[in-house]
Amino acid sequence: MFKEGNCISPSMKRDLISMLDVKNDLEEIIDLGIKLKKKSKNGESIELLEGETLGMIFEKSSTRTRVSFEVGMTKLGGHAIFLSTNDIQLGRGETIEDTALVLSRYVDIIMYRAKSNEAMKELAKHATVPVISGLDNKEHPCQVITDLMTIKEHKGTLKGLNLVYMGDGKNNMAHSYLLGCGIAGINVKIVSPKQYWPDEYYVEEAKRFGVNVEITDKVEGSTKDADIITTDTWISMGDEIEKEKRIKEFQGYTIDGELMAQAKSDAVFLHCLPAYYGYEVTKEVAHGKQSVIFDEAENRMWAQIAIMVTLSG
Repeated sequence: MFKEGNCISPSMKRDLISMLDVKNDLEEIIDLGIKLKKKSKNGESIELLEGETLGMIFEKSSTRTRVSFEVGMTKLGGHAIFLSTNDIQLGRGETIEDTALVLSRYVDIIMYRAKSNEAMKELAKHATVPVISGLDNKEHPCQVITDLMTIKEHKGTLKGLNLVYMGDGKNNMAHSYLLGCGIAGINVKIVSPKQYWPDEYYVEEAKRFGVNVEITDKVEGSTKDADIITTDTWISMGDEIEKEKRIKEFQGYTIDGELMAQAKSDAVFLHCLPAYYGYEVTKEVAHGKQSVIFDEAENRMWAQIAIMVTLSG
């Protein structure tokens, strides 16, 4: 790959802001993550980005995103720099454009965990190195690629499976599930109170891939024939002021043993964590025999390793 200083040739630069950015090679990225995971666990080197630097901008704090990216980049032979908005000029009024242009002269990849999708797009527009979304208010592509990797490890395939997501249908996980499942050929059902149904854009984009897409507020019978059941917190970071309101509105949408029992006998449970037991899921399910949440948590690192390698060319 041609590089001038630390700047990738603009015509070759590739970002991951939306699941649609990997619509042509999603399964190849997943397979690469599985392959590199096996190699590393067998003691083989996977230092494919030796000497490269990942700059990580965090507007929202995180356990899994920071640790998985930082350790992942170390395993690839590079290193990562943590940048909170308290530490950099972006948090003191410097423009996103200038931040992107400056960081592009120092680092080889930028990971941005942003409050808004608009800010994410603005950073990617002006950065001359690949930008990876660590989450924004519209999508969480790294997590859904991780989840699809975990599903493939446990099911051996993706196409034709049935996924049920229950909870806040308007959040970034639901949106990325719609797109990711569409690309992967997985039928997807969003079970959510009507006021929390996903943005129509994501529903229509998912349907373009030819999968079955269902949006419903009916919990009863919703998990029948499900191969995968998944959820997310009802109160995302930044929504804490609405906690009591949301808890009331989501009553009845808790994934419990009864809902799991109605799914296929080999169905798996996913949750991107952190989980709040007794709200979106019971601990019985989250720590039960069908749960793969800790495989999923580990796979954040392996999926992101594959993403960084792919975007770096």
